[in-house]
Amino acid sequence: MQTLLPSVQGSALALSVAFIDAGAELSIADAECDTLLYTIAGTGSLGLGDETFDLHAGTAALAVAGEGAMLTARDHDLALVHVAVSAEADRHAPTGPRETVLRLGEAGRDRAASARSFQIVFGPHNGSTRATLFAGFIPPGQAPWHYHLYDEIVWVPEGPGRLHIGDTVEELGPRSAFRLRPREVHIVENASPDREMMVIGVFTPAGSPSAAYLTPDVAAEYRFAE
Repeated sequence: MQTLLPSVQGSALALSVAFIDAGAELSIADAECDTLLYTIAGTGSLGLGDETFDLHAGTAALAVAGEGAMLTARDHDLALVHVAVSAEADRHAPTGPRETVLRLGEAGRDRAASARSFQIVFGPHNGSTRATLFAGFIPPGQAPWHYHLYDEIVWVPEGPGRLHIGDTVEELGPRSAFRLRPREVHIVENASPDREMMVIGVFTPAGSPSAAYLTPDVAAEYRFAE
């Protein structure tokens, strides 16, 4: 596995990309960490005990700590985003039955700030009590400066985009990743003139991606309609 965002002090999240040759297997069993997966390319399966679940591009999967999880590539190489969520994460009470593999697009989108939308794939509603995995959809342009209270890592399938933190601007190309710490003021910009940009995000504690907070100077420009 290629580690893009390693573990850091004070964060329960780490992100890697797993590459599995056609016909090969990779054990992702972890006694301590929950694992959230997003399939980038290829076809394969996730084995959990006696059950096997199909994987293909655009599917996400959940393996909780202690499960004997095995990834298998089929006729083509398999590439996946692999997010480990350690036991340091605050746990949310479960609010629905466990699911294991889901395809993006099976649920409707919800609105976030500045015409952005998102789809929650895994969270407390379906078995992921340590973290939420979501797909975010960003129209061309940038949102106002804002921050979140949760700890977050984000993977960018294609771009082009830019991450603004203070005076620093980082280009977001295909298969790039970044980390946002709680209360870190930022902007994620879609640098395309006419195409929506998708991102895959995981954050903890689990909750809603729409929970964003404006800085005081930006908030002063907003007025609530009566």
